[in-house]
Amino acid sequence: MSEYQILAVIAAFAFLYSLVASRLERTPINGALVYVVCGLICGPTVLNIISLNLEGEGLKILAELTLAVVLFSDSANANLGVLRRVEQLPIRLLLIGLPLTIALGFGVGYVLFDSMSLVAIALLATMLAPTDAALGKAVVTNEDVPDSIREPLNVESGLNDGICVPVLLIFLTLATETVSGNGALSMVMLYALKAIGIGALVGIVFAVFGSQALQFCAQRQWLAGTWMQVPIVALALLCFGTAQWLEGSGFIASFVGGLIFGGLTHEHKEEVLRSAEGTGDILSLLTWFTFGAVAVGPQIEHLSWQVIVYALLSLTVIRMLPVFLCVIGTKLQTDTKLFIGWFGPRGLASIVFIVIVVDKNLPENATLIAAVTWTVVLSIVLHGITANLLSKHYGQRVRDRNGVT
Repeated sequence: MSEYQILAVIAAFAFLYSLVASRLERTPINGALVYVVCGLICGPTVLNIISLNLEGEGLKILAELTLAVVLFSDSANANLGVLRRVEQLPIRLLLIGLPLTIALGFGVGYVLFDSMSLVAIALLATMLAPTDAALGKAVVTNEDVPDSIREPLNVESGLNDGICVPVLLIFLTLATETVSGNGALSMVMLYALKAIGIGALVGIVFAVFGSQALQFCAQRQWLAGTWMQVPIVALALLCFGTAQWLEGSGFIASFVGGLIFGGLTHEHKEEVLRSAEGTGDILSLLTWFTFGAVAVGPQIEHLSWQVIVYALLSLTVIRMLPVFLCVIGTKLQTDTKLFIGWFGPRGLASIVFIVIVVDKNLPENATLIAAVTWTVVLSIVLHGITANLLSKHYGQRVRDRNGVT
């Protein structure tokens, strides 16, 4: 099958979808759902007009770059003024909720998948722990939802995938190598230092430099017109690529870089970010379409009751119980806890993790890929259908509670 045929099919779909995208965004039929379904139809399972390989480097690179651009642009749009007032919530979600989610995911996996090794179950729990900034966009950009809830959800989805990267790498090393005692402890410390520390440092350095350079050139009108579309995407990829090159976490670099850049930049910020969001949307379209073609169809034969039960529990109990536990002592109402707990969609980060794990050829690869794939598919469907409806309903409840008409 010619690569030009694949290109033509994907380009045709992108063009046709772009014509109706704005209309569909106002319906329960979210973009990711359309992308995946069309990819499934065009893939080898149905029409077989495109053929790609899950093990290929192309899907990994596409997914990683997509996530980097989305993280940078979303975090740059964060309202830091609101975030400073609610900083306790994202800290609780990340430092308490995230470890609890991995632990609970491990416990449920241990019960359901008795043929998997403990390390493989830990890998599964980690792959499905991070939430998706792109799939959560319908909620974090919905003005019906109070800023005090939108911003923590945005920060959580931006940072938790980067934090999960060193954890995933640790479990992968344990699964593929013999590591004992002090060696395991040293490895944990090394990955934590490199992935989180280097990633954050790279993001800060490039964000400060990028913000100052952008404002300097914009004030002198050196940057205008179509060139306004370039800096943010290039800066996001610079953060990601440099951090990965230095063996840090490119995802943390992208998110921290965007957060710092957004806080330091005022002039032309909205204009340059708008173009970056467009690029992120295009990359997301391509990633989800490819995911539907190469992953969803082939995984139908690996569908089992254990996979479905784990996927449903991952989106509900495994996510929501840690949220309830980590906000104990706060004044959050029950409907707010439920709202935060439900809107923890799984997506791009989990897809990136699939591709990383596939390269290792673990004995449990088939089960790992099936469980992650069907959890992501269910998330696309369920969160996509409920995002606008529940956001509107929850926002109205908050306004009624506060006496706002």
